Amino acid sequence: MQPDTVTVIAGRPAKQPGAPLNAPITLASSFHAGGDFEYGRHGNPAYESFEQVVGELEGGRALAFASGIATAAATLGLVEPGAVVVLPRHGYNGTTSLVQSGPYEVRLIDPSDTEGSIAAFAGADLVWLESPTNPAMEVGDLPTLVSAAKDAGALVAVDNTFRTPLRDRPLSYGADIVAHSASKLLGGHSDLVLGVMATADDALFERLLQHRSLHGAIPGALESFLAARGVRTLAVRLDRAESSAAVLADRLKAHPAVSEVRYPGFGTMVCFVIDDPEHAQRTTESSRVITHATSLGGVESTWERRRRFPAEPETIPAGLIRLSVGIEAVEDLWADIEAALG
Repeated sequence: MQPDTVTVIAGRPAKQPGAPLNAPITLASSFHAGGDFEYGRHGNPAYESFEQVVGELEGGRALAFASGIATAAATLGLVEPGAVVVLPRHGYNGTTSLVQSGPYEVRLIDPSDTEGSIAAFAGADLVWLESPTNPAMEVGDLPTLVSAAKDAGALVAVDNTFRTPLRDRPLSYGADIVAHSASKLLGGHSDLVLGVMATADDALFERLLQHRSLHGAIPGALESFLAARGVRTLAVRLDRAESSAAVLADRLKAHPAVSEVRYPGFGTMVCFVIDDPEHAQRTTESSRVITHATSLGGVESTWERRRRFPAEPETIPAGLIRLSVGIEAVEDLWADIEAALG
């Protein structure tokens, strides 16, 4: 069955007369004893609908978490203090900050440098990969990197937020864990904070489930319902936004105010550089259609100058703008960009 179809039909209640089409929001902290659920910290029917969809799409078993960063914390819980952790030098700064604040030996890599990355895997306990990286848009050869990291004996996790399982399925080529900020493209409507991860290893799944239960990093029932509803339209949203992103990237390359465009040829994210950071900041504050806001992956286009955040590495250009392309008419988006650049 095609993934586009899976997004629509997976995780539904049994087809019985009078049954609802959608899994209901179960607002309960406790359940009658003797069934599949006892207490809300250990599970809820609302989680399972979303988890079933993501699990089928990724080719494993999925677990929803309270946030995307909670999936990174759960992954770190699989290794011991002092472990060697490898992650992208320009990856999502929430993950980088989390790892660097812990008792780990941290090695930073450029995933687009295959040989350099593989050299850093020697003796690693955990390798966390992103491709494209956020926001530098560095693209790595993920199958090769995953295979090399596994050969080095490392646990391998891939942040699949940018690509989604409709564009890449890292479990299929050997990754141990795939993680998402479901607040982004999976949910797609900027109305929830949620994370989800999947694994094809049953023993690993049980360890992650135990971490979620013991640390209390559980999602809300409403957020899980909204995420399941959002993923139903992922295929059409992704196709529309990706098509527009390609058009906008080409036009930005020809604009005299833009010195560099970073777009890998797929996905909904376009990053571009204006040499003058003040000009870049004014640009993001001058749009009428595109929303000046952080985060990404919603139906509405958003942009921001990433170096406005102190945690962003100084190696990210001060005038780099991260544009998350939504599903608006592409000509309206371009007219807004042109006006803001001017």
